[in-house]
Amino acid sequence: MAEILATMAVGPLVSMVKEKASSYLLGQYKVMEGMEEQHEILMRKLPAILDVIADAEMQAAEHREGAKAWLEAIRKVAYQANDVVDEFKYEALRRKAKKEGHYRKLEMNAFRFKFRPQQQLSMKWRETDSNIVDPMEIASRSRANEKQKDITVVPIYGMGGLGKTTLAQLVYNDPKIREHFQLLLWVCVSDNFDVDLLAKNIVEAAGSVITDGKPPLHCLREVVSGKRYLLVLDDVWNRDASQWEKLKSSLQHGGMGSSVLTTTRDEEIAKLMGTTEAHKLQSLGESFIEEIIKTKAFSSKDVSSTDERVTMVAATALGSLLGTKPTVKEWKDVLSRSTICDQETGILPILKLSYNALPPQMRQCFSFCALFPKDYVIDVQMLIHLWMANGFIMEEKRGCPEIRGKQIFTELVSRSFFQEVKEIPFYYLRYDILAGSKFRYCSRMTCKIHDLMHDVAQSAVGKECATIGTEPSKSEDFPYSTRHLFVPPEYKYTALKGFLEKSSVGLQTLLCSGYQFEELNYLSKCNSVRALTTRRYSSLKPKYLHHLRYLDLSRSGMEALPEDISILYHLQTLKLNGCDNLVQLPKGMKYMTALRHLYTHGCSKLKLMPPELGCLTSLQTLTSFVAGTADSSCCNLGELRLLDLGGHLEVHGLENVTESEAKAATLGDKERLTELILRWTSNRAAQHHDKVLEGLKPNHRIKVLRIDSYGGSTFLTWINTLQHMVELVLSNCNKLEKLPPLWRLPALRVLYMSGMENLHCLCEGDPPFIFEKLKELSLYELPNLKMWWDLNKVQGQDPMFPEVEKLSIVDCKELTALPRASVITESSGGVSTMWLSAFPALKELELYGLPTFRFEAAEGTVEEQITFPLLEKLIIKGCAELTTLPEAPKLSVLEAIGISQQILLHAARYIPSLSTLELSVDDGETALPEDHSLLKLMDDKEKWNKKSSLRVIYLSMCNFLFTHSSAPALWSCLVQLEELYILECNALVHWPENVFQLLVSLRKLSIDECNKLTGCTQASEQSTPEQSVLPPRLESLELRWCASLVEVPALPASLRELDIFACGKLESVVLRKQQNTRLGSGDGVLRQEKSAPIPAGSCSESAATPNVPEISDCSPAITTELWIHDCSNLQSLSVQLDCTGLFIVGCDRLKSLDDLPSLERLTLWVCKSLESIPSGPQAYSSLRYLSIESCPG
Repeated sequence: MAEILATMAVGPLVSMVKEKASSYLLGQYKVMEGMEEQHEILMRKLPAILDVIADAEMQAAEHREGAKAWLEAIRKVAYQANDVVDEFKYEALRRKAKKEGHYRKLEMNAFRFKFRPQQQLSMKWRETDSNIVDPMEIASRSRANEKQKDITVVPIYGMGGLGKTTLAQLVYNDPKIREHFQLLLWVCVSDNFDVDLLAKNIVEAAGSVITDGKPPLHCLREVVSGKRYLLVLDDVWNRDASQWEKLKSSLQHGGMGSSVLTTTRDEEIAKLMGTTEAHKLQSLGESFIEEIIKTKAFSSKDVSSTDERVTMVAATALGSLLGTKPTVKEWKDVLSRSTICDQETGILPILKLSYNALPPQMRQCFSFCALFPKDYVIDVQMLIHLWMANGFIMEEKRGCPEIRGKQIFTELVSRSFFQEVKEIPFYYLRYDILAGSKFRYCSRMTCKIHDLMHDVAQSAVGKECATIGTEPSKSEDFPYSTRHLFVPPEYKYTALKGFLEKSSVGLQTLLCSGYQFEELNYLSKCNSVRALTTRRYSSLKPKYLHHLRYLDLSRSGMEALPEDISILYHLQTLKLNGCDNLVQLPKGMKYMTALRHLYTHGCSKLKLMPPELGCLTSLQTLTSFVAGTADSSCCNLGELRLLDLGGHLEVHGLENVTESEAKAATLGDKERLTELILRWTSNRAAQHHDKVLEGLKPNHRIKVLRIDSYGGSTFLTWINTLQHMVELVLSNCNKLEKLPPLWRLPALRVLYMSGMENLHCLCEGDPPFIFEKLKELSLYELPNLKMWWDLNKVQGQDPMFPEVEKLSIVDCKELTALPRASVITESSGGVSTMWLSAFPALKELELYGLPTFRFEAAEGTVEEQITFPLLEKLIIKGCAELTTLPEAPKLSVLEAIGISQQILLHAARYIPSLSTLELSVDDGETALPEDHSLLKLMDDKEKWNKKSSLRVIYLSMCNFLFTHSSAPALWSCLVQLEELYILECNALVHWPENVFQLLVSLRKLSIDECNKLTGCTQASEQSTPEQSVLPPRLESLELRWCASLVEVPALPASLRELDIFACGKLESVVLRKQQNTRLGSGDGVLRQEKSAPIPAGSCSESAATPNVPEISDCSPAITTELWIHDCSNLQSLSVQLDCTGLFIVGCDRLKSLDDLPSLERLTLWVCKSLESIPSGPQAYSSLRYLSIESCPG
């Protein structure tokens, strides 16, 4: 594949050098004086030179080795010339700074070029094959086989570009699929099938993190345990069956009906992974190809002929190319050169045709993207800054390179070179006290590159752009001809140090995105580097890096930047965001006149800005400005008037700002600002806060405004001029008594208010009070808020919040109700439905710390039932007087913490629609009487005949659910329950066999802080000593902080994990080998085959446990992990566990272990009495990992 495409075009590089060496240097900087004649000759001959280069590139594409060698020589010379010209420009900037008083010792050797011969690097190109399957067939197969024990693996394979990933996305996003599966996971695998790394990525895709000390595969098991999930493994290249089996063993802990959907180009891989027939994707039909091409070509022409072997990616690229050609003649020319794909070359000739049609500058920009790994999420703004740093976008006197970069990106998107272009919310790396960590409406743009387009870019740049995988362990593994290098976070940096030592002179881009624990001492040898990302700031030697234009030191631990960083006169972008310890910036920053973007948000200890920052007239981004005290040598806020800032701006320390300085900043003139944060850090000079705020009036185009710790009692009227504002955050404005008419802001979608002690009413003024576009309302810690509007005003009949989807009310202790409910009428199919609702569009409601709140106490509503027709999630905590709950027919998640038992009458009617339920009942209340049947809690018994869809239940202090005579009838309806968490239920003394045996689908059981639970079985005529009292399909059992636990009953054969933590009285654990169980028909109660004739543990006097606490010698055949923590009474472990992992921590009295031949991982920590472990040849014959710490015996 590498030989099909030409190497990176040399023409754009030569043109770039020509532009730099033009009259711009001769005229403006006057550092090339005496070279005018040579410059004139170059300008005259350059067009002919570029024509020769273009012809040589075409010959190189046809495997002319001589042309390739000549182009390689030209490229080397062009890079050297580029460095020389940049040295001239740097010298001009240095002279200018010196005249203005800036001088630092700088050794400068402008002609230091020590290029090593390029070594050959074999490129591994992926093989492709031919042929699209009906998405409904894949979707239906994913839904099938729910009752089987193993997970379903559905493979899709076919030639690159056919749309395998697109089809997987269709399945993944199908509404029925999303409703069917509890957990949806998407991970791109590519060619690195590292099992631990892949497990980590899956865990993170689920929104979790790897716990320190736990293997990633164990964390994966915890994440998927008991949940019915759909996992998409996109672009798999692994042929090692053992690697797949390791991952699969953890994935099998998911709930019944879990499925894995894989995409690959390799049929053998599809057969290896699949548990169903592999689906070979067929090529598109001619009509579909024509439709795609016509759509991309703006439906302006006819496609005379197509070939059925053309794929979706090729058709999209070809259509995009035709869309740029205005005449029929040009169309015919393109089609005549569009070689149709075959088995040997795949679709790359068509994609290369689109690439060759790009202007030289765009080819250079796109091919640079080969630097990033496949499926990498690229930050578009960062990409444009890297293009600028490498000179792909030239600076012009009147032009803006950022705008030109955005135009290039937009054009490449329109030609289908980029995909999955998204605007996603911007996230701080630190918690933001104003509104959590999320910036909802100030977004950043990201994109990806299709694998095949990445192949095009990679073949265009050859060895010049490289992504280092996680495996190389020595410097010889690096491609030494690389000029642009990306190092992933997981990489071990030892080999990188060797690479920098031996062959780094020509390196121009080095992106080390992870934290390096070792210094990169040879970084000073990167004399040509233009862009650098590193966390090891102490490795920087600015005097050797004066070509640097992009420097990312974000999330570093530094306290101060070195002062000599101010000699980086070329620097355009400096990222310092998230540097928690950064106290000060270099005083000489005013001389860095090329600086355009300075990111300082998240630097919580930064006290002031360096003086004369206004001299940086090219600065377009300044994310955080800290106003220092008047007696400090720092930048005045008024200097911002000289800067055309855009994007995000925070202003801290406003107590140090005067009214005149605020006005001088002229924020109202900065049209490109989208987000403004104004923050006072003390109440000093609070009497002047209103005047300062008045002077900081932003431009009317601002989208997000956040104000923190404002000390004024009234708000300013200019807020009503912000007609484009979508998000408003007001925090800790303690003296504010009255709000402006916020309902008149037509674009407002998010309103967040917190810490405002003197606010009594949300809306005052002239009604009606209707927030027409508001989607999210959050009211936090407003202790005196009593009213939604002034009751002396007439609101009208329309709802106050017709579009709000998320409502959070927290610690507003005086608020007793929601706004008055309005009558809502909905017509469907000729039938009209009417209900009362203050929030007809609400989907998520959180009520916390509202001691006097009641739904029925809504203003203007007396004893009327409130309805939330679209509500999906309801969270209630600390609402002591709440006795009723609203109607919510679509509720799927209910969390009710600290509620009364009375409210269960209302909560139970949700159960038929719920998937997750969390209950914590006030244990101090009188229990329900025995003659009160729990079945009466249901308003419609017929719903229970269809069984509940509940999958997850959390119960805290819900003793009556285990003691009431009607409880078994309730539990018998929960046949779909897969996870059960029981906390602080002191009514549990014996195992509730009558409950557990009804939970036939339960996979995970967690019991925490049930201090009276002994673990003993209760005598029953229907139970036998051999029968397990636990749920029949249980796979994971956790017992934590159960102070009275002395015994664990016989375990079901399905168990895979047992975790016992801090059960100090534990005397025995019976891990009984059992034969397979079967379920009886109809009643949902376990029926069991003959069991092993070993008596189960019992608490009767006739079957007393031995004096020496121990774990008995029988275990289920499928148990794979056993964790025992802080069980201080455990003395011996004399079993032969059929498990792969044993982890024992903090068992001070444990003395010895027996042979464990199936064990693969053994961890023994802080077992102070442990004297020995078996040493025979078969004792640990399968062991692969051993860790022993703090075991002095």
